[in-house]
Amino acid sequence: MRKTTFAIIVLILMWGFSWPVYKIGLEYTPPILFAGLRTILGGIILGVIALPKYKQLQFKKNWPIYIVSSIFNVILFFGLQTVGLSYLPSGLFSVIVYLEPVLVGFLAWLWLKEPLTPTKIIGLILGFLGVAAVSEAGFSAPNSFLGILLGIITAIAWTIGTIYLKKVQNQVHLLWLVSMHCMIGGSFLIIAGTTFEKWSAIHWTLPYIGTLLYGMFIGTSFSWVIWSWLVQHGEVSRVSAYTFFVPMVSVVVGTLVLHEPVSNFLLIGLILTIISIYLVNRPVKQAPQLVKNTAE
Repeated sequence: MRKTTFAIIVLILMWGFSWPVYKIGLEYTPPILFAGLRTILGGIILGVIALPKYKQLQFKKNWPIYIVSSIFNVILFFGLQTVGLSYLPSGLFSVIVYLEPVLVGFLAWLWLKEPLTPTKIIGLILGFLGVAAVSEAGFSAPNSFLGILLGIITAIAWTIGTIYLKKVQNQVHLLWLVSMHCMIGGSFLIIAGTTFEKWSAIHWTLPYIGTLLYGMFIGTSFSWVIWSWLVQHGEVSRVSAYTFFVPMVSVVVGTLVLHEPVSNFLLIGLILTIISIYLVNRPVKQAPQLVKNTAE
């Protein structure tokens, strides 16, 4: 229990810092190349760490799993996330992306047969409202239809990728899974970035190198190992609910580091999120499911 709690806290901090860090990085680089570089380099780092267990790679057997995971968890999630940040304020975009825990709650019920009680549904909805409250400042800015669409697709891709990780958890080695989907997905993003963007547009300044290093080690590789481990060892709906805290950390970091304004909605969002996490994780004896499984 302590190990899981510690892992959740570390993940929230890692991802919470990622949003403002990537926002800084995008000032010096085209988005697709940025996503591709940090992803493929992060995958290489994990591959080097996993080398002593090279026999568990089993590429001939597991390559379809690596490909599917790279499509949803890297190409669509990382790629569209980075591009989408260019079209919308980070607060508004994060609200759309953090539809993911709500979507996970329903898909985990449909595909993984995880219980979906009325209490859990209320908790997931409150958590999303908490994210919206924290990021309310982003709604005052002009909205881009393309940015909103990219945010929705990003949330759906992350949701499917998360459920897929849970489905294949016993078929692949965790470290190799994250490493391979990062290298495969990162390679695709670099090819796409080379096609549609210019390498000469990257400004190799210290701030950019710093954001790239953070993305390699923290935002992509190590955080995704923790995320995948949490998904494997718990109900994905409950694990995903904790990510509602990520935008709050991002807002606080943005206020302290980027001097972005903070509103009273932060407190409202915090309260809603705490209630949400409690409701989603509250043990309920013999809680009725929303719809009885017809196979029973």
